Amino acid sequence: MKKIVLALSILTIVACKEEAPKDYLIFSGKIENQSSDSLYVFQGRAFAKTIKVAENGTFNDTLKVATGMYGIYDGNKNNKTNNLFFKNGNDLKLELDANEFNESLKFSGKGADDNNYFLKKSKMQENLFEPSLFDLEEVDFNAKVVEMEKELNSFLESNSKNLDSTLLANEKIEITKFKGGITGAYKQQQGRAAQFASYIGKPSPDFDFENAKGGKTALADLKGKYVYIDVWATWCGPCIREIPSLKKVEKNFHGKNIEFVSLSVDDGRGFKGDAVAAKEAWKKMIADKELGGTQIISDNGWKSDFVQGFKINGIPRFILLDPAGNVVNADAPRPSSPKLIELFDSLEM
Repeated sequence: MKKIVLALSILTIVACKEEAPKDYLIFSGKIENQSSDSLYVFQGRAFAKTIKVAENGTFNDTLKVATGMYGIYDGNKNNKTNNLFFKNGNDLKLELDANEFNESLKFSGKGADDNNYFLKKSKMQENLFEPSLFDLEEVDFNAKVVEMEKELNSFLESNSKNLDSTLLANEKIEITKFKGGITGAYKQQQGRAAQFASYIGKPSPDFDFENAKGGKTALADLKGKYVYIDVWATWCGPCIREIPSLKKVEKNFHGKNIEFVSLSVDDGRGFKGDAVAAKEAWKKMIADKELGGTQIISDNGWKSDFVQGFKINGIPRFILLDPAGNVVNADAPRPSSPKLIELFDSLEM
C-alpha cells in the first residue's frame, strides 16, 4: 500500500511539473494567392530565414529568435512586407491573401494578441497622422503633437491587457520618443524651402522616359503647360497614401493648363534586382488603382539624371514646373495639403 501511495505521489509531482519553455518559435499558416514558394523572415541584417511554402499555400517552421519585431515578405507580389512580433515559446499562426497583403492578415495561436495589437495600431495611425501635418504653422503643429501623444497613450492603455511585457515596455519607450522625433522631422521639413530655393526660375533637368502606354514621354512634349510631377514607387507607403488626394486634385483641375505626371523610381527593390519584374509590378498597380495623368518610369531608378538633378533621396517628392519648363517649386506641396490648391489657384492656368 505504501508503495502504491509513493508511486501516485511521484506521478502527481511529475504531472504538476511545468513544461520547460521552448527556446524556439513555431511559425505556421497559409497564404492564398501566394507569390512564390517561399516566405522570407528578416530583422535587418541580424536575422534572415527562408521558409518554404507548399503548393497549397501552407507553411510550418521553427525559428530561434531574439524577442522583437521582424519583417516578413512573401516573394515578389507588389513588393509587400509587414512587421510581426516574435518571441521564443510562442506558436504563432498566420493567414493572409497575397493580393491584399496588409488588409488580409489574420493571427491565431500563442502570440496572436501581440500581433493583432499592431494591426489595430496601424489602422489607428492611418487616421492619426494627417499628411498635411507638416504644413501647419509651428504653434498649430505643436498643439497637434500634444493631442497625438495623448491619443497614442490612450490607445496603448486600452489595448495593453494581454500584451507581452517586453512589447509593452518598448511601446511605452516609443511614445516617450514620439514628440522629439516628429518635432525634429517638422523642423527638417521647414528647412527644405531654403534648401531648394536656388532651383526657382531655373530650367528643370530633362527627362525622356518610358510611359505606361508603351511609348516614351519627354519633358519637351509637355512644354506650354504647367507640370506637376509626383516622384514615387510601388513599395512606398506614404506615396500610396497620396494617391486618392492626387486623383481628386487631377479631377478638380481637369481642363486646366496643367499636366499631372507620376514618375516611378522602381528599380528592382524587392525583386532581387530584377528591374523587369519591378516594371511589371508598376504597370499592374497603375491598372489596379486606375491611376490617371501621365505615368512614366525612370530609366535608371534613383540614378537617372532627372532624379539626381533634383537631389531626390526620399519619396514621395513633388515638383512643379511652369509652361516654359522652369522650376516653380522643387519641393511642392503634396496633393493632400491645402497649400497645393492655394498654389494652383495663384497661377494663371
